[in-house]
Amino acid sequence: MEATEIIRCRGHPLVSARHPTTFEITTDRDLTEKGDCIIGIRADKGASGLSGEFRQILCHDDAVLVTILLCGGFSVKVLAKGSSELTLDHPSDLVWRKSGYICGRTVGIRSDTAAADLPEGIIRSLRDGNEMIVTMNATRPGSGL
Repeated sequence: MEATEIIRCRGHPLVSARHPTTFEITTDRDLTEKGDCIIGIRADKGASGLSGEFRQILCHDDAVLVTILLCGGFSVKVLAKGSSELTLDHPSDLVWRKSGYICGRTVGIRSDTAAADLPEGIIRSLRDGNEMIVTMNATRPGSGL
């Protein structure tokens, strides 16, 4: 089983990408200096807007989430895990976490990447306000792939 979601968002001059354990994309239209994990704003959906098919696959303990961040000619691949405990019910936020913590904003746990790990090139491009395309691919190993 496999499902893909594509989210479009934008950077902002205040993207700092300093957070050591998470990164976030939000539908919010602005960003403050306190948002050190937020790398994209004006997303076209939050966690609650993800498709039923995508949710069905991601909400299993054996689910694997591969996310590609593409902005300004830079590409970053992020590996994370799904969980049967995901609720995906937050209307505006999507958060990838290095930890196993789960709340309504969480879309991936045990992520190999946080905001502070992102390359400077993509951060500069986001600070310039460029569009970022976020491709999320959820799979379940051994489920018929």
